[in-house]
Amino acid sequence: MIQYFSHVDLHSFCVSIFKKIGYDSELAKQASDVLLSADLRGVDSHGVARLSGYVRLWEVKRILVDVRPSIIHETPSTAVVDGGSGLGLVVAPYSMNLAIEKALSVGSGWVSVQNSSHFGIAGIHAMMALPYNMIGIAMTNASPIVAPTFSSSRMLGTNPIAVAVPAGEEPAFIADFATTTVANGKLEIMQRLGQSIPTGWVQTKEGESSTDPNELKNGGALLPLGGDREHSGHKGYMLGSVVDILSAVLSGANFGPFVPPFPAYIPMPTFMPGKGIGHFFGALRIDAFRLAADFKKDMDLWIRSFRKANPKNINQSVLIPGDLERKMEIERKASGIPLLESVIKDLQLLGNKLGVEFPHALTIE
Repeated sequence: MIQYFSHVDLHSFCVSIFKKIGYDSELAKQASDVLLSADLRGVDSHGVARLSGYVRLWEVKRILVDVRPSIIHETPSTAVVDGGSGLGLVVAPYSMNLAIEKALSVGSGWVSVQNSSHFGIAGIHAMMALPYNMIGIAMTNASPIVAPTFSSSRMLGTNPIAVAVPAGEEPAFIADFATTTVANGKLEIMQRLGQSIPTGWVQTKEGESSTDPNELKNGGALLPLGGDREHSGHKGYMLGSVVDILSAVLSGANFGPFVPPFPAYIPMPTFMPGKGIGHFFGALRIDAFRLAADFKKDMDLWIRSFRKANPKNINQSVLIPGDLERKMEIERKASGIPLLESVIKDLQLLGNKLGVEFPHALTIE
């Protein structure tokens, strides 16, 4: 059963939870902003459903709340940030703001991050650059649940890439995608719904195709974007590898099979060459390349040209990256955020444990 909740109420609940584990009001709000942005934009796998997971990581001291991110190396346009084993929902905005500051100063800013944790929805971090007439880029590596092409070993994470590009009269172009055929959170949703998954999402631990959403629990792996070799899965493998290298090898974080797992109950790798999880952020000031007004005018033309592309199905128009999420945000702010019963119970238990009342569901007329 699905119930709907006010995004304002859920945000307040998250703020209270983050304050209970030690964050001040400002950082608790910042973390909650990132978390609720995922639910509002329809990325349910990275929203409030993950709140308990973050708290469990704090409970086993894999997330520290009394250490702030710090710069450990920098040049005018680049920096490496140590996240201090902090919450990625806090470390990422700090690091993206740093990239923006450098771009304001010298035209572009590039920040690689070590010693962080899961940073939530990638797109919201890239979008931080938009108000400054900048192109924003955000990436992160993640725990190894993805098998490279021709392998049955789990070596990479879902390793998302997000790029936010401002336009003029048109809404911004927002690309936010995993470098796998599907994100792990989609499997979790299918598990809760008790449904099978399409062929090409996962493989068994022996490397055979599977439609079982629980396959990862059985030792299986997600497939890179494209799936198998015949469907160009090697390209997804390369994309995921690029994210891993920029986020972790460049920063000194853990990479490949050595990245710490998100679930607190899964043991840490026995060998870890770096520190924590790694991220990578970029900010490009448009007027460092050309007049921002001219770029945005051309970006409007680009968007409108693609919208006018002939649809192959009369009932489906051509979309611009970000369209669906923007529409979803409008709908969910008006009608509420849908939560599955299992997620509701999990959040209620979390609230009871920390002394925070979980909000009541909306009454749907």
